[in-house]
Amino acid sequence: MAEERAGSEYLTFTLGQEEYGIEILKVQEIRGYEAVTRIANAPEFIKGVMNLRGIIVPIVDMRIKFNLGKVEYDEFTVVIILNVVGRVVGIVVDSVSDVIQLGAEQIRAVPDFSSSTFDTQYITGLGTIEQRMLILVDIEKLMSGADMALIEQATLQ
Repeated sequence: MAEERAGSEYLTFTLGQEEYGIEILKVQEIRGYEAVTRIANAPEFIKGVMNLRGIIVPIVDMRIKFNLGKVEYDEFTVVIILNVVGRVVGIVVDSVSDVIQLGAEQIRAVPDFSSSTFDTQYITGLGTIEQRMLILVDIEKLMSGADMALIEQATLQ
């Protein structure tokens, strides 16, 4: 019964040493990283835009967005094209792992970090599968906050 309620499929990807998961239903496609067109005065986490079959897609670097240190691009770096909040957005991640299904019993609540400066508002929970721990990201919430307004502003200039 609980399996039906919270059983979801997640695309897993890595940023540094951590593994993250986003709902597979939000993913449109996965592409290799290619050069993007920079936009003047855009926030640092917005790498720029790319033309995807006639659609201008803003590209967000998740390592910069999550303050995860030095960003290096290699042959494993990919762009996950998402369809969120009625628009297409790309996120740059270190690599894509696989698609996994998590039942309700495999998803734990986010620990309370209220005393720290760590922002957990975009994290829906922690998924556990065998020895792996996944940070489950609410990509819609992440892409519809104030940052999305910045993306809109930057791409409309």
